Amino acid sequence: MSQAEDIESVDEDGVIESVSGPVVTATDLDARMNDVVYVGDEGLMGEVIEIEGNLTTIQVYEETSGVGPGEPVQNTGEPLSVDLGPGMLDSIYDGVQRPLDVLEEKMGTAFLDRGVDAPGIDLEKQWEFVPEVETGDTVEPGDVVGTVEETVTIDHKVMVPPDYEGGEVTSVGSGEFTVEETVVELDNGEAIQMHQEWPVREARPAGDKETPTEPLVTGQRVQDGLFPLAKGGTAAIPGPFGSGKTVTQQQLAKWSDADIVVYIGCGERGNEMTEVIEDFPELPDPQTGNPLMARTCLIANTSNMPVAARESCIYTGITIAEYYRDMGYDVALMADSTSRWAEAMREISSRLEEMPGEEGYPAYLAAALSEFYERAGKFQLINGGEGSISVVGAVSPPGGDFSEPVTQNTLRIVKTFWALDADLAERRHFPSINWNESYSLYKDQLDPWWESNVAGDWAETRQWAVDVLDEEDELQEIVQLVGKDALPEDQQLTLEVARYLREAWLQQNALHDVDTYCEPEKTYRMLTAIKTFNDEAFEALDAGVPPEEITDVDAAPQLNRMGTAEEWEEFIDEIENDLKEQLRALY
Repeated sequence: MSQAEDIESVDEDGVIESVSGPVVTATDLDARMNDVVYVGDEGLMGEVIEIEGNLTTIQVYEETSGVGPGEPVQNTGEPLSVDLGPGMLDSIYDGVQRPLDVLEEKMGTAFLDRGVDAPGIDLEKQWEFVPEVETGDTVEPGDVVGTVEETVTIDHKVMVPPDYEGGEVTSVGSGEFTVEETVVELDNGEAIQMHQEWPVREARPAGDKETPTEPLVTGQRVQDGLFPLAKGGTAAIPGPFGSGKTVTQQQLAKWSDADIVVYIGCGERGNEMTEVIEDFPELPDPQTGNPLMARTCLIANTSNMPVAARESCIYTGITIAEYYRDMGYDVALMADSTSRWAEAMREISSRLEEMPGEEGYPAYLAAALSEFYERAGKFQLINGGEGSISVVGAVSPPGGDFSEPVTQNTLRIVKTFWALDADLAERRHFPSINWNESYSLYKDQLDPWWESNVAGDWAETRQWAVDVLDEEDELQEIVQLVGKDALPEDQQLTLEVARYLREAWLQQNALHDVDTYCEPEKTYRMLTAIKTFNDEAFEALDAGVPPEEITDVDAAPQLNRMGTAEEWEEFIDEIENDLKEQLRALY
């Protein structure tokens, strides 16, 4: 149900029978599955999740302390829906799309009272509507009828709702309107407003899914260089506590080349969302130079908020993402973390006394995860355009155990796997993505884009790096037994090249003004500089130069400074020239 609907408009037709945490049962409630209801004297928002005879089970999205049997339950007759329209960007919501800044202003305190509600978008604000259709034009569902400048970065496209029939335009407005005022009328009586509603558990209609062929450029070398994600792709970031899941997702939200970012804080600590709120308005978008918040929608359902609302916040976020996808935008959705979402489902399931699956999670865990990730993709839209949703879900396995159900079920669905490693994090190697365990199934279909837009030998150079890192992994077992000096000279040199790959290329400082973002051209040039060292070093070795003399050349340590160099092109050119000159001078 739209948060804009007034609670007085619903009918009182049920009575609470029992309360068990976020799960409430009611009798004499005339309701359907997934109907939104208001529970108790305070009108706490809830959703019908089970109906058995005269007994209706409700999950409540607010704290239920003090709610008791005999209190009323009011049914709205509508499913949980979100308000869609201009004003969602640069906003922060809770799990059921209540704007937190509006609630704070309404209550005069930062602590939310129960039963307080507010529309998801400002119903009173006037927006400058610029029509793109004329009287007599024929429009169909999904067609754009006008635009509104939502932020300095994004033009909000006002569309014919997908559940309309469409028809001939009989009148068109121009100028300032509120979101509830009619801007276009059709000959069949349908009135188009800037405001739409859509049920969160129902995917918005789209055409065929297409094979994604363009990468989501993240600005992070290990991800762009080794394990790329496609626009319209799915990725998982599992890792133990302290391995950098949140910072990795925040880096993706900050620097990825998506048009829109929807960031969902699902059950995570409040200070992590605070960091996002403080940083994003100050940081420039690398594509436009405007503030990052101008393209970002935040959904904060932190760990101190009611557990049931975690279950809805994922659906709220993906529905908002689908709305902007329908405008033809490339949307990136960050869910941090899906483990907390699964834990919320586990708690609700246990209170419903359902048969548990592995580790107490509901038996339908895999189906719920699949349903969420399936809403990602690159789509042919119903209006003929194209749009995409890329979903990156963090997973927080207890103790870093990747064999637990949430991680395993996620891995069966997603096509990019960024495995965070506690050992790398302890060594202060960030991003702590383990290059031996991670993978991307998008590489082959994305290679043509990299080769045509960055470098013709992108795939070949990347494979060289992978081979060196694989060889290092095999040699490390021998080194731990007999020491590095017992290896043949060529293998000693391979270990040195691999060290530069790890320290100079794979490591990246998210807190450094320059190194926090690395464009694809720089990622490639840094890798070719290390390959230049490799090629020149092995030529020197073949000429009889000892490995210790090769690794002692002055230019080699400069490789570690490539990431932080502001004038990186000149810096890398200089390093490559120095490496060639100094190594060739040895023979």
